[in-house]
Amino acid sequence: GRLEAVTQQMGYHPQYLDSFLKTQHYLMHMDGPLPFDCRHYIAIMAAARHQCRYLVNLHVLQFLRAGGDPQWLRGLEFIPPKLRNLNEINKILAHRPWLITKEHIEKLLKISEWSWSLAELVHAVVLLAHCHALASFVFGCGCEQDEGLGGRGSLKPLSLGNQCFCEATAGNSYSQELLRINRKRSLDSCMELDSLRERMQRIHVETEGRDEMRLLQQDREEGEGQGAEVGVQGGSSYGTPGLLSPLADTDGEVTGATNLACYMQDPDFGYQDFARRDEDQTQVFRVQDYSWEDHGFSLVNRLYSDIGHLLDEKFRMVDGLQSSAMAKRQGCEPSVFKRGIWNYIHCMFGIRYDDYDYAEVNQLLERILKVYIKTVTCYPEKTNSEMFDRFWKQFKHSEKVHVNLLILEARMQAELLYALQAITQYMI
Repeated sequence: GRLEAVTQQMGYHPQYLDSFLKTQHYLMHMDGPLPFDCRHYIAIMAAARHQCRYLVNLHVLQFLRAGGDPQWLRGLEFIPPKLRNLNEINKILAHRPWLITKEHIEKLLKISEWSWSLAELVHAVVLLAHCHALASFVFGCGCEQDEGLGGRGSLKPLSLGNQCFCEATAGNSYSQELLRINRKRSLDSCMELDSLRERMQRIHVETEGRDEMRLLQQDREEGEGQGAEVGVQGGSSYGTPGLLSPLADTDGEVTGATNLACYMQDPDFGYQDFARRDEDQTQVFRVQDYSWEDHGFSLVNRLYSDIGHLLDEKFRMVDGLQSSAMAKRQGCEPSVFKRGIWNYIHCMFGIRYDDYDYAEVNQLLERILKVYIKTVTCYPEKTNSEMFDRFWKQFKHSEKVHVNLLILEARMQAELLYALQAITQYMI
């Protein structure tokens, strides 16, 4: 129940929020192939790829509530090999999904006692794509601006008139009920916080002395100047290797993920343009050969019951959102404008539609908007408030949130298409 900043931003589009909450609740809290603690740890791994502290902090707490082993929060070296083997596909999906092959799938499904089942892998893939795309939304809408667990940060203040946020979702019974449950969970979490603090403090005490001695030894070996440099680096996203991730600070507050690097390997691996001019043309993914509607939906729904229907509803919901104001300002029909954004995002991941004239993208999307979309989609951790403010200054905040929802869903579908196609090829 700690997605306040995200749900407030999505609250500008209540129908979409309802669909999003249903999907996320099903992924994280309903019956499925994966244990609940593993689901949240996979979410931590996915969010860490984009240095998204907001989501990592959220899922660290939920991981512990689900009965997860606190030792796992020390990093990938402390988790079961089965989960650790997911790291490669997590890295590729997050940054260059077109590199995923059936060999990656085969490796996960055929590792003796650490092997994944097809159903488990599909659940994991959907979780990874969901959290990668949600990280884009978090950075795109400024929810990462406040690193506190409540996540109050946003780039613009809400303007829902005299309504409170919950009232803004009136008519969506599921949203209202889930938000009521989330408020109750937030109250319950206050009572749980003392218990969580004790658990985190216990882990901290167990390793504090050893880490302190190691750092002191390092200071003596590298000299005073180098030691000071290490101290400064400890405040960055990557911190000092080996330090415990979530700790209790001096005020007794839980501060998660001081060192996101412990949750990933090869941190320098990032997005590269799909078709670089100095390289041979990479194989293009053609939707006519493998699409969500004709292939992905049935596969994911068969291996992970009902999730296909929820994802499909969410894709359709974002496509059906009203955007007449955006389109009018660009001088085109709403469907044309939205398709331009969607196809531009897919194009950056090497996905092409044979029936689309890509010259329209340059006509519909001004350069500053394209820069914003590419940043939020491909390397969201580089997004800042200035970029958000600069594009479409004359547009309402809700219209900018709409663009971020399109980014979220288009990116998620792109990752799923590549992963599900690889799974299909393996099954064949």
